[in-house]
Amino acid sequence: MTSASLSFVERSIASHPVLLKASGKAAAMFRHLSLKPYQPQRRGREFSAAPVSESIHAVRSSIYRERGSGVMPTIVVGGFVPDATEVVEFQRPLLREFGSIYYINYPRNGFSETLFFAQLADLVEDINLRGERPVLLGISFGAGLIARFIRNSSAAIVSGIRGVAMVSPVLCTEDLVRPAGERSGGVRMLESNLRRILSARSSDSADIERQIERARRCFSGLFGIGAENRQLGGRHLAIKNKIMNTIEKTPFLGGYERVLALQSFALTGDECLFSGPALVLLAETEENLLVPTSPTLALCRDSNRFLGLLPKGKCSRVSSGNAADPVAHASLIFHHEQYNSHLASWYSRLLGPKMFAAI
Repeated sequence: MTSASLSFVERSIASHPVLLKASGKAAAMFRHLSLKPYQPQRRGREFSAAPVSESIHAVRSSIYRERGSGVMPTIVVGGFVPDATEVVEFQRPLLREFGSIYYINYPRNGFSETLFFAQLADLVEDINLRGERPVLLGISFGAGLIARFIRNSSAAIVSGIRGVAMVSPVLCTEDLVRPAGERSGGVRMLESNLRRILSARSSDSADIERQIERARRCFSGLFGIGAENRQLGGRHLAIKNKIMNTIEKTPFLGGYERVLALQSFALTGDECLFSGPALVLLAETEENLLVPTSPTLALCRDSNRFLGLLPKGKCSRVSSGNAADPVAHASLIFHHEQYNSHLASWYSRLLGPKMFAAI
């Protein structure tokens, strides 16, 4: 089928609600068939870190695998929302060319940073035992978790990581939330919501639930802004439904504990975080979501400090070339073509004999 005829088919589906709905369901079905639950053969760290005071199922992340054709797998760690299995929907064909994809979806009913790190370490080791070294791909909040994971992991685990890619990284709490009373440059919608959640009393479940409900509306609104004036195809529709379902069905405690994990994020000086190949992708309108005083943005603007943190790292701005449709924070779904060109180039260099010189 030619590109012209394919475009005609896509326009025809998009203009008919019934066809669009059916296309969305078909996309969701095929996607579901390719994702399989996965458990590392050795889970000693996970079992050691399992909480004794509550059910492990409340705070245990779910791991899925999608088989690829290459020998360089990717572990995807998503942001607050959507799940890892949704956020890279339009990067999946690219990532599968280099290896299998492992997705880590956060639990709905709670969150334990300690258990998450244990599961991730077990997964990295499991992949290493098969003679492969994974790339860790973190999006927004997920990039912060990866940074914390690397800082807290043994040298053996870190050496088993092939490379690190971070999309719109949130590496410290101060990237999203400034001290109370600081309003220079305007207060971001997400900042306002996170402030309310972090200031809520842990003993007041009703107050926490109110603030999480505000956050639900915030995340729904952010996704809605990205979808404005766009012609959504079947895959977009399927992902939209999954994202909205995740936002609506995550209990307040699960959302609250996920936000609390943000408080552990910190940029501790400019010492090296990861000495291997690294890629940081910043959106052209990153400042619309991150606060004006974001330490991560300041570090990325300073090449010397950036290379101190990631000596073999590369930082690139992702732009659309269209002033009416600029690339927003972690907009992997709506601006996948722009992101994919950066990712494809970097992944290809990882496999090349001159990757260090090229990066």
